[in-house]
Amino acid sequence: MKLLCSIAGVSKSGYYKWLEHADEEESDYEDYILIKEIFTKGKGKYGWRTIQMKLESEKGVIMNHKKIQRIKIKYQLFTKIRKINPYKAIMKKTMEHRVFENVLNREFKQSTPYKVFGTDITYIPFNHRMAYLSIIKDFASGEIIAWNMSQHLDMSIVMDTIEDMLRNPSVPMLSDALIHSDQGFHYTSPQYIHTIQKLDMVQSMSRKGCCIDNAPTESFFGHFKDDVDYKSCKTFEELKEMVGSYISYYNNDRQQWDLKKMTPVSYRNHLLLTQ
Repeated sequence: MKLLCSIAGVSKSGYYKWLEHADEEESDYEDYILIKEIFTKGKGKYGWRTIQMKLESEKGVIMNHKKIQRIKIKYQLFTKIRKINPYKAIMKKTMEHRVFENVLNREFKQSTPYKVFGTDITYIPFNHRMAYLSIIKDFASGEIIAWNMSQHLDMSIVMDTIEDMLRNPSVPMLSDALIHSDQGFHYTSPQYIHTIQKLDMVQSMSRKGCCIDNAPTESFFGHFKDDVDYKSCKTFEELKEMVGSYISYYNNDRQQWDLKKMTPVSYRNHLLLTQ
């Protein structure tokens, strides 16, 4: 051994150190193969905890978590980080969210315009992206009195919809009017609640997980998605223009059997004349 080390030009201690390292490399590679198989099966989403559990349950191998972490770094097995759910992210910002009782109680048939409203948000996929549409609908006439679109689900989508309602010249004083929604975080937020209270409106909410309690707004979204080729839009601006055109058509030109074959705006005017 001493002769071989002399010929190779290395010290005896250096040789043994290299030999130890070579054995470690071989051992690491064998463990890497095991880890990689589980990591790949998990589509790159498994962290060391899941890998450790899977190694033991599926391979009968008990491996120290530090070793798993070291091998993952060494062989660049980087775990995909799951994107934060926007709903959960906003919910974490406050613990002051409140739920209101279902005052409306499915009394969708109304005879006085501007007294009972429904509001909701739907998603609109387009060009491998997502947009969101928020509306406020008058339950008496079926008219969409306010709407707003956004590419984000922050509070501005509903607050700007309220602002659009306030800018609508046809909408009179809102005092004592009822606005009904689901229990989504937008409508239970302190900001939204405070705004509704400042307008002296009454807040009502569907029961949890019961979309039928907000059927009229869901019905509009259904008609929109049946009638409009929104998936053909290439840009958000194009989509927004398409939505605006459809809402104008829906309010002013789309006759409805349940509205005495009138459009929502015509039926609204008819109701106001009979008050």
